[in-house]
Amino acid sequence: MTFGHERLDVYRVAIDYAGWAYRLCGRLKGQHRNAKDQLLRASQSIPLNIAEGNGKATDGDRRRYFEIACGSTLECGAVQDVLKVCGALSAQENIEAKRVLDRIVAMLTKLGQRGYSVNEDSPRYGGTKKSDPDSEESRNSGALAGNKRRTYAAGLHGKES
Repeated sequence: MTFGHERLDVYRVAIDYAGWAYRLCGRLKGQHRNAKDQLLRASQSIPLNIAEGNGKATDGDRRRYFEIACGSTLECGAVQDVLKVCGALSAQENIEAKRVLDRIVAMLTKLGQRGYSVNEDSPRYGGTKKSDPDSEESRNSGALAGNKRRTYAAGLHGKES
């Protein structure tokens, strides 16, 4: 059985990043312990909030958890900068890891805009699946939800809707 969040690309990329961060932290000693602890917490927070958010019933709750995951992703980038300036992370490692973080932020932003969730499809949990918010049926019956998504998207880009 697979949980819905495990089918999200952003979740899988976030899990891979958390593994990379864990291996990096294994190399860090002494004076880097604060950055190490912060990177471990923030990198683990990304997939945890994605999983929890994907399981929420409303677009607003889901979006809030995706925003928290996005904040943790940006925090990881800042910790990497600190480690780079302190000589614990090479410029190349920082660039490569930031490409992954940038991809995570982009996917989370898209998920928050569209209000998607991926659900378990096991009949064990009741057998009903939520509809795709971008389907024709949902667009016709969900004008209010669409307005909320557009308002959120405009807010991300600093525009009024």
